[in-house]
Amino acid sequence: MQSVRMLLVAALGAATMLLAATPLYAQAWPNKQPVKIIVPFPPGGPTDGMARIISDRLGAVLGQTIVVENRGGGAGGSVGAKAVASAEPDGYTMLMTPGGSLTSGPAVHRNIGYDPLKVFAPVGQLIVTHQFICVHPDLPVKTLPELIAHAKAHPGKISYGTQGFGTGTHLLNELLKIEAGINIVHVPYRGSGPMLAAFVAGEVQMAIDPSTTVLPHILGGRLRALAVVTNERSPKLPDVPTTAELGYPKLNSPFWLGVVVPAGTPPEIIGKLNTAFRAALNDPATRARLDTLGAEIRIDTPETFGKMIESQLALWRNVVETAGIKAE
Repeated sequence: MQSVRMLLVAALGAATMLLAATPLYAQAWPNKQPVKIIVPFPPGGPTDGMARIISDRLGAVLGQTIVVENRGGGAGGSVGAKAVASAEPDGYTMLMTPGGSLTSGPAVHRNIGYDPLKVFAPVGQLIVTHQFICVHPDLPVKTLPELIAHAKAHPGKISYGTQGFGTGTHLLNELLKIEAGINIVHVPYRGSGPMLAAFVAGEVQMAIDPSTTVLPHILGGRLRALAVVTNERSPKLPDVPTTAELGYPKLNSPFWLGVVVPAGTPPEIIGKLNTAFRAALNDPATRARLDTLGAEIRIDTPETFGKMIESQLALWRNVVETAGIKAE
């Protein structure tokens, strides 16, 4: 009897030590409101729209109020990223972002003010969507090989638009220049809206953009899609070939959206967040809303997402060095 009592005391002591080693907010999370999602871009853009669709369902899953806060500005969305990096690592503040603030922005701006691999802990990738190489209908090309031939015949005469200097699409166009050996001119805008308006108006002749923003213009005949920048065709435009099919396998860069939290956030909370996002994205109504934007659910583990961020950062740093891109 005495030995049983001693075992019970020892077990209770071990459990007490385990609880003491785990922060109280990790044990009870989430037990306060609100849970804040920082979107590092202005309202109304593709990232903001998808973040709000996902957050609507996430709130129901967690039983908490989710506040989406737009913190636009800085290189690749660095203003919002810095706000999350300096937040309490308690699971109540997270960053929902595409690659800009985690990979392409830091690749271009070495003095951006943070190391994404050190100041953030990955929660998971959420969605991917195809990106298309598009041209204005006035440009006399109908395929990617024709575009490349036209660019070689007219060096420096074709301009491409992007959402801004140092964005993912900027570096993707620079990778196209390297792979195809062409000279095209970068024209940066302040966001997707202004860029698309200028593109449709013919101020620039080409652009690479996600289906979430460019698809309506393609379907409406205002822009022409030449290739999808992944290794698989898009179900929304199944007749458009992939860059891999056309001989450019290194041009494989879907638009993605993921979530990170401040470094130091307890693994228990990160695991709960990953599970909650999985549940939110399994909701049929949420999936249907995202599907209308051409977004595909692609949630993964924190570990897998962390490796992807690391590899993408290395890729874009190499492109920046090879292309000789200098921070503005």
